[in-house]
Amino acid sequence: MSALRSSPGNSESTTDTDTDVVVVGAGFAGLYQLHRLRGLGLAVRVYEQGDGVGGTWYWNRYPGARCDVESMQYSYSFSDELQQEWDWSERYAPQPEILKYANHVADRFNLRGDIRFNTRVEQAVFDESTNLWSVTVSDGNVVTAKFVVLATGCLSNARMPDIKGLDRFEGHVYHTGNWPHQPVDFTGLRVGVIGTGSSAIQSIPVIAEQAKHLTVFQRTPNFSIPARNAPLTKAERQECRANYPEIRRFAREEARNGIYTDLPDRGALDDDDNARRARYEARWQRGGLTFMSAYNNLALDQKANDTAAVFVREKIAEIVKDPETARLLQPTSYPIGTKRICVDTDYFATFNRPNVTLLDIKSYPIEEILPRAVRVGGQDCRADHEIEALVLATGFDAMTGSVAKIDIHGRDGLTLKRKWAEGPRTYLGLMSAGFPNLFIVTGPGSPSVLSNMIVSIEQHVDWITDAIAYLREHGLDTMEARGDAEDKWVAHVNEVAQTTLYPQADSWYMGANIPGKPRIFMPYIGGVGPYRQICNDVAARGYEGFAMLRAEPQQKAAAS
Repeated sequence: MSALRSSPGNSESTTDTDTDVVVVGAGFAGLYQLHRLRGLGLAVRVYEQGDGVGGTWYWNRYPGARCDVESMQYSYSFSDELQQEWDWSERYAPQPEILKYANHVADRFNLRGDIRFNTRVEQAVFDESTNLWSVTVSDGNVVTAKFVVLATGCLSNARMPDIKGLDRFEGHVYHTGNWPHQPVDFTGLRVGVIGTGSSAIQSIPVIAEQAKHLTVFQRTPNFSIPARNAPLTKAERQECRANYPEIRRFAREEARNGIYTDLPDRGALDDDDNARRARYEARWQRGGLTFMSAYNNLALDQKANDTAAVFVREKIAEIVKDPETARLLQPTSYPIGTKRICVDTDYFATFNRPNVTLLDIKSYPIEEILPRAVRVGGQDCRADHEIEALVLATGFDAMTGSVAKIDIHGRDGLTLKRKWAEGPRTYLGLMSAGFPNLFIVTGPGSPSVLSNMIVSIEQHVDWITDAIAYLREHGLDTMEARGDAEDKWVAHVNEVAQTTLYPQADSWYMGANIPGKPRIFMPYIGGVGPYRQICNDVAARGYEGFAMLRAEPQQKAAAS
């Protein structure tokens, strides 16, 4: 293995042409990866296309943006001092507070000096003669590194819809995934929102309070559970802090989604109708993602799932006064929970406002965007809806989109984009065969977006850091996934998915929101705890399924 440089943790630690590790992205994954690799004494350079840290929470600044995992759990656990000192203000933290937390972490651990902001990684090419990566960044520099870690995030590549006339719209156009840093005021405007996914469900109630009129263009309704958000009291924070060791252990080892909650002890059909409704009602009143933990078979059994779906549809019908609007807002085409369930504040009640209109664009599709209107319908029922500002809540090219934007070349010139053309292929979601020393944080084939992302990020970063330390300790030069191990893992990921109801939904888990993207269930649904144990066992068996090679003599000479 080539000599590795040490990093004193400041901006003068390395040049922009030579480093041990390049990390792509300065979100929660990139920040923690930088912190851990510094602990090994490595020189690290992080490249971030934004002008600040925070990743997803840097870009997603739309009205009402907040996390759907409770604040006290959506936080780092690697530093007890950090988790004891930081005061979250609400049960579900709003975007500005999460971004403030990310900045606090960057400052507290002196991370900024090794981050290059406003700089995109455009290409990474593996040189088989030296076992080094050549990384080209947007300012023209070419950086040589032994390792590359893709901490690009799963929901950071905003999807722009291909709608005729969008470029001719005369009003302002906003995307929830790339929101302006300055406040946007919709007061007195006729606003259109295209999409009813999570970002729309959070933003629509806030926009409706400002807009003269709000028109929501909905293709597919989404299940959503009330957040029941509220300020956190000092006593609540102290109780959680005192119980952090158990909360963190449970999230890592027992919770399937990395969230601390009561585990169900029965299936939905084990209770009679009254007991089952009472249990759902209790979860509804508590609010949040744990609604789906009311029973242990809601993701596995269609009849069990139907009981939860019917309950939520009935709640929507109770809240929304207009029967036709209520009907349109009730999902019927997929099992509840098979698309990421949303968490909201007054979303359904917003459609009772006189200044809000819901349009069904599945039945009456958008034909085109006019300079001051959105045209829907067809030859026989065409209608133009006057719009002065347009909000695109059309989601992301999830899990693979940010990686695909980088031109990555592995062995024999194989590009990652070409290899993943029929769907992403990884071993454990951590590496892809043919791309040595290239690691992916929370990549496809890992629990990732099906989990509390902070829990999964910390697990991956720790595993990657331990793997690099193992290579150094054993004098090894390269590590890459073996093709046979990758094939078995991809098959296992899909086999597990097929035992659930998830593949029944046309969701972004399947890539269904991106035209032409292969339909493959991307995250690993086997659970955070079992997945962690699999990764630990692989490492304990000398990184089973990975090929680890020593440098050839000529490579050592070239790298010295």
